[in-house]
Amino acid sequence: MDRGLIILAWIIGVLIVFAFGKVMLLPLKIIFRLVINGILGGLAIVIINLIGSPFGFTISLNLISALVAGILGLPGIILLVILKFLL
Repeated sequence: MDRGLIILAWIIGVLIVFAFGKVMLLPLKIIFRLVINGILGGLAIVIINLIGSPFGFTISLNLISALVAGILGLPGIILLVILKFLL
C-alpha cells in the first residue's frame, strides 16, 4: 500500500507540473509574438526611412513607434505617417 501511494503521488506531481507548464507557456507565446511584431514594425520603419530620406521624410525609430507599427500593422504605419505630418 505504501508503494501505491508513492506512485500515485508521483503521478499527481507530474500532472501538476505539466499543467503549470501549460499555463506558463501561453504568456511566453504572447511575449514572443510581441517581440517579433516589434522587430517587423522596426524593419517597416527602416524601409520607410530609406525610401523617404531623399524627400526629407523620416520617422524616428524607437521602441514605441516599432511596437505601434508591429502591433497594428499597416494601420499603425499609416498612423505614424499621419502623426509625422501633423506634428
